[in-house]
Amino acid sequence: MFLITLSPMRRDDTLTVSVAGDVLVLNGEALDLGRLAPGESLPAETLGSDWIASDILRHESGEIALTLILPHGESAPEATRFPQPITVTADGPVQLPLHDDREI
Repeated sequence: MFLITLSPMRRDDTLTVSVAGDVLVLNGEALDLGRLAPGESLPAETLGSDWIASDILRHESGEIALTLILPHGESAPEATRFPQPITVTADGPVQLPLHDDREI
């Protein structure tokens, strides 16, 4: 399970996220976080991803917690500019808030 906090940032690029077990896939780049033991953390800079905005922590209960940069457009809705954390409990694509109101 992943606990994802989002840090909104005005950017024109977009982010896609999916999960497969302990593997987090950001715009097609797979980051295997299976090596993290419960209670351990991994500095964000060791992963080489511009999307990760915090250290990554595996809680004693097994959940992996991290903060991702959430790019958004000029007309982003309030739910994108002030996003709620996401709890991911199943493999597959992760639904992120809209990049821009023009996507509706």
